[in-house]
Amino acid sequence: MFMWILIICAIAVVAVLSIYAGMLLTRLRAQTKATRAAESKRLNYVHESIETIAKAMQQEQCPLSEGCIRIAVLLDNLPDADTANYAMRWPSIHAMYDRIKHMPTHEARKEYPKKEIRKMDREREGYEVEMEAGIQTDVQTILVWVREQRSAAQ
Repeated sequence: MFMWILIICAIAVVAVLSIYAGMLLTRLRAQTKATRAAESKRLNYVHESIETIAKAMQQEQCPLSEGCIRIAVLLDNLPDADTANYAMRWPSIHAMYDRIKHMPTHEARKEYPKKEIRKMDREREGYEVEMEAGIQTDVQTILVWVREQRSAAQ
């Protein structure tokens, strides 16, 4: 009789643990699904931002230097940035970024004298003229790439 009670208790414990494991598995699946959806949404936002900036650069609504900074930073924030070697795919965008990334922006610019700011602006504008053809070529290819990425994600 005692053995039967132990067996029934063991079966009850296994059943309760199985139910609990099932609940945890359901939660894990929901969490994984939510994480994937959030990552997909973030990736879509980054791709959309890259596309918007590239189009603005193409239509001369955004200075090339500003667009290069923004696109380079967005590309660096993609999950595959370490392995994709974006600097090799779009060398002009990254070359411009490397040349001007040291220049202050926004509030930091206000700390410099106007003469120094004008000097940096002339330097930046010179780079824009010098590198315009290469940057526009990169912009065209990045637009094709980002459309492919967004199509593949859907």
